Amino acid sequence: MSATGQRLLSTSLASGKGALPDVVGGEGVWFHLSDGRRVIDASNTAAPLGHCHPEIAQALRESATGLAINEGWGFGPRRQAAEDLVRVAFGDEEWVGAVRFFISASEANDAALALAQALTGRTELATRERAYHGGAGLAREMTIQPQWHGGLAGDRPGSSAEPPRLARVHALPAPTGARVTGQPDPTAGDDWHRDALRQLERSAAVLIDYSQGGTYHTPAYQDTVAGLAERAGALWIADETVTGFGRVGGWFQFQHGTSRPDMVTMGKCLAAGGSPAGAVVLSRRVLEQLDGRAWQSYSTFRGHPLTVAAVIAHLRVSQRDRIYERALARDGYMLERMREVAGAHPSVARIDGRGLHWTVELQGPDWRTWRGEEADPLAGRVAARAMESGVLIATSCEQTSLFIAPPLIVGDSELEQIFEALHHGLTVADAEVG
Repeated sequence: MSATGQRLLSTSLASGKGALPDVVGGEGVWFHLSDGRRVIDASNTAAPLGHCHPEIAQALRESATGLAINEGWGFGPRRQAAEDLVRVAFGDEEWVGAVRFFISASEANDAALALAQALTGRTELATRERAYHGGAGLAREMTIQPQWHGGLAGDRPGSSAEPPRLARVHALPAPTGARVTGQPDPTAGDDWHRDALRQLERSAAVLIDYSQGGTYHTPAYQDTVAGLAERAGALWIADETVTGFGRVGGWFQFQHGTSRPDMVTMGKCLAAGGSPAGAVVLSRRVLEQLDGRAWQSYSTFRGHPLTVAAVIAHLRVSQRDRIYERALARDGYMLERMREVAGAHPSVARIDGRGLHWTVELQGPDWRTWRGEEADPLAGRVAARAMESGVLIATSCEQTSLFIAPPLIVGDSELEQIFEALHHGLTVADAEVG
């Protein structure tokens, strides 16, 4: 229980003193709030089809029989969900081996990393700078962003603390260039390759995502890391928790490169927000290493009937209505509007993004120093001001970072409102910087 008497103890992405929205309902791209307002949800990567999509809702109703069937028993819809995932989203590519469902991306990442350790006999791991991969087990260890280590943060002296680490993790250089504001990509050359190779030679796996911390990988960066991992004998795991199922264009971001992962992890949008969900897709090469062996990992609620029903419905709707292509079609429009934002606001330090996921970073302290100590961070105040214009944007609980990620079904008028709200919100930051 919190000191204020609130019985629900929680953490919000919109940190700060501004009142947090109390959501009572929603439909499409809209949230309905307890004070009667309707606001656009521009911060939710778990809802590619928006809220309360009728076919997701119908699938959940039909599967809500009360059946409690654990991962160890055969279940036809679970097999169908795996088959549909490989056939639809992966296009039945020959390198794909098999699917295992999980409850969240954090759990999926933890299990994939543990499997890599078991297969390689190595304990060290690698990711890239400013990564986020979840808050459980080894996934937490791969989270480089300092505010998400599962510890304590506060504005009183001595109130911040991090828990002990479970594994040694190497942070590879990240492609932190920016399409909008023009920062150069520090990984464009090959001067970092030698050190990265030495780190990967000690690592069981390298886990890379494609958007966290405002870092958006190019195909060239992916293929470079994949090649270094192969030379070093480390597995490459693609974390598509945010970017999967159309968020940045196409089914998955890794498909824009030529290399293919040893494993792909996913969560959030896998079930279109209809149910908690995660998955690990193993390559044939990894699957062959499991031949005659059991992957000793088990759970009661993985591949739950509600989850697989939502997965099947999501894949059907996205394929039929070509939802997975919409973000790519919006990319040029979003790029131009973000250039307008950068040019209009002196408080903006960096903007980068792809499709329908964009990060706006404000002038201020380096992200490496942020531990959540400030009670009312600037990014939170910008988000609160944007809410005045009827749009909910998120801050990743950082001092200076905002991200924009509406449902993939967003329309032109709603995108216009999102940018109006962003401009309105940034006036708070401009007043401080100017």
